[in-house]
Amino acid sequence: ALQGKTDSEKLANLISKPYKEQATWFLNAYWDQFASNEAERVWTWVKKLAQLDLDKKHEGTGVDEVNAHRFFESQGETMTVVELREALRSTGAIGATERPKIVPLTHVLLFKYKEKVNWKTLVNTKGDNTAEINEAQRLLEEVIKAFAESERQAQVARKAEEEARTAEAPFKQAQEELEAALADVKSQEDAYNKKADDLRKKSEEGSIVQQNKAKNELAQHLQEDPLPLRKAKVTVEAARKKAEKARAPFEAATKAAEAARASAEEALNQTQARVAEAEAYLAEVKAKPGTPHGAIWWLERELAEQKSYLPERKGGAKRNL
Repeated sequence: ALQGKTDSEKLANLISKPYKEQATWFLNAYWDQFASNEAERVWTWVKKLAQLDLDKKHEGTGVDEVNAHRFFESQGETMTVVELREALRSTGAIGATERPKIVPLTHVLLFKYKEKVNWKTLVNTKGDNTAEINEAQRLLEEVIKAFAESERQAQVARKAEEEARTAEAPFKQAQEELEAALADVKSQEDAYNKKADDLRKKSEEGSIVQQNKAKNELAQHLQEDPLPLRKAKVTVEAARKKAEKARAPFEAATKAAEAARASAEEALNQTQARVAEAEAYLAEVKAKPGTPHGAIWWLERELAEQKSYLPERKGGAKRNL
């Protein structure tokens, strides 16, 4: 129940609560009458007021008159200062001489649904501050923390993968240089061996003079590598050292990226588990008699919004490409 001995004191207590608590109190009070069909609309109003509340955002309780005008204008309701004050007073929750500096969500709701609600009935309804709702709220907070950790791990993984790609470039270049050098050596060796084979054949054919000439040329040919082949082998050795030097940071960066991606995937799995746990608990609480349906709906809506950030393969909403 709200704190206070009089209805006015209870109203003061209600409008001192954050937007979410004001909204769920209202939805709980009128769920069966009409609020079940208005919950999504109230959700968007809370979002808009939190957006206009530059100081406190979602932790705020209401907005000043300037932003109250902006809120109503966003709903297609343009009013003068006097008209707005008269509209808010028309619910009976604000005295004829009162000029509150802050317009809380509750006064907005009382005006929006003034044909269906009574502020005194509202402040005397049963609250939703039950053990089950508190536990559901705790589970939702665990989901939010899990999403934050999952996103942090994903950022670490993305950075590690970028570092791996950066390390891959010089390694890939060094590998290409090594492959080119090896191909050049093979080409030079093939030419060298072909010449040796040709001279061996000539040393066994033709006249004695021709054979001896071929034998002398073969001996000279086999005595040392020709300059192009020697240069090619030197190039291969240099390319091999360069490739080995580039291999270590590339492999280290690749392993780091794989580990970071595995951690990110585990964090995502933990998030998925927290979402499933919260969904199951909400379904259990929802089935009990006397459930504050407005509060449950709000928690389910917050959970759905969080769940939308999950990838589709983990149970998130399907994205339109």
